[in-house]
Amino acid sequence: MQIILQTQAISSPVQIIPVVKTDELAEWLREQAERLGVPASVLQTDFNADLHDVLPIYQPGGQRTYLLGLGKAPGSIEWLKAFRKLFFTQKAKFPQQVSVDLTAFSGEVVEFVVLGIRAGGYDLRLYQTDKGEAPAFYAADGQLTIRVTGESMASASRALTQADAIAQTQREMLDLMNAPANYKNPQTLADWTTQSGQKHGYSVTILDKAELERQGLGALLSVSQGSDTPPVLIIAEYKPDLSVQPSGQPIPKVGLVGKGVTFDTGGISIKTSTNMHLMKSDMGGAAAVLGTVEAAAKLNLPVHLIGIVPSTENNVDGRSTKPGDVITAYSGKTIEIIDTDAEGRVILADGLGYMVRNFQPDVLIDLATLTGSVIAALGYHAAGLFTPNDELAAQLAAAGNRTGERVWRMPVWDVYKEDIKSDVADLKNFSGKPVAGSISAAKFLEVFTENHPAWAHLDIAGTAFADTEFGSQKNATGFGIRLLINYLQTVGGV
Repeated sequence: MQIILQTQAISSPVQIIPVVKTDELAEWLREQAERLGVPASVLQTDFNADLHDVLPIYQPGGQRTYLLGLGKAPGSIEWLKAFRKLFFTQKAKFPQQVSVDLTAFSGEVVEFVVLGIRAGGYDLRLYQTDKGEAPAFYAADGQLTIRVTGESMASASRALTQADAIAQTQREMLDLMNAPANYKNPQTLADWTTQSGQKHGYSVTILDKAELERQGLGALLSVSQGSDTPPVLIIAEYKPDLSVQPSGQPIPKVGLVGKGVTFDTGGISIKTSTNMHLMKSDMGGAAAVLGTVEAAAKLNLPVHLIGIVPSTENNVDGRSTKPGDVITAYSGKTIEIIDTDAEGRVILADGLGYMVRNFQPDVLIDLATLTGSVIAALGYHAAGLFTPNDELAAQLAAAGNRTGERVWRMPVWDVYKEDIKSDVADLKNFSGKPVAGSISAAKFLEVFTENHPAWAHLDIAGTAFADTEFGSQKNATGFGIRLLINYLQTVGGV
């Protein structure tokens, strides 16, 4: 699909006009009715401009105009979701050429519109054999024309560049997360990252099982013991083109660590069968990290970015780590394994330790589909944010509000350390209590940051895999990429 920005009036078979719900809506609809040649009473009765409200208007020449409601004071996520749902539900009916009239809005909204439209073409039927041809609009020769004002053309062009950089990367992350375990494993993630690094100009190092053993990443290795598929540690490092950076401006170094469990049975502490099939999604943190590194490279962001993904399966056999076992992490800390289903924090312990000791980032952020506890606390509309750093908390919360990928700060007070105190090791991986599970998990991770002054943990268990229009079961959302890119642009001064 080709996208064109232009300032002239557009003639296309389908035109979409987004509408904000304001006190002037009735008058605006009267003007549109006059222009479109329909009774004003019809528009005023049938269209309220609530979020996802859609009114198609058919004209004598066969053209269709869709009024698309955005609700009151829409943010970026409302723009994105409104266009995503419209195009997903109507894509089979849309012709090859579609236009969107954004002359009433700033150029920045082009990013959210394009992200929504591109996402609307997502096809969750990854392995179905009777899918047929792609809809005409989403075929290679499909065309989207966006009308903007002359004053907003520059900002609209920048927004389009950003949207295109993020959209394709996010789609590939959706495919990886939605793929079942027999189609993806740790090496699949490693291969994707290697190919991406070659294409977009950032370095990639893969530590295989032998190298993990040589360097002593015992926590990651312990989780992988029950699987025939070997683990990997993926290290992706992006450095900006300094020739285009403002002279004298320091380049922040940001480290991202993402949980990459490609399938999680729970190990010996095995999960119930009811929703175990969804555990192919337990690599949401990895998807956010790998997607962010690629998008940052595409956009040449002025940050030095390191992404580390410890990746493994958590399976069950006679070699599996058992509850009560004591293992030694990369940092040298010993961990008593109380629950093998609390494996995400165990592999992140080695990811964080490796990042701190080998890269010394200015800022350290980890992301993981870590606990059901955070879903009990926040539901499916926000990720849990854990950090003792007020400035970092404010920056991430602001980025979440701007992108709609919201986060909510949770406490990490030292009183919660008692939940991870072990009688036989330096700490234990699970409190055993039915309360504060996401907080004790964060306190566990904090140990392996080695008192890093600017560390944050994002528990994305409720936001990385959710109910969407794409399918009847929960599926991947790509949560975290837009949030992190927006944060990186802020700290990089973009």
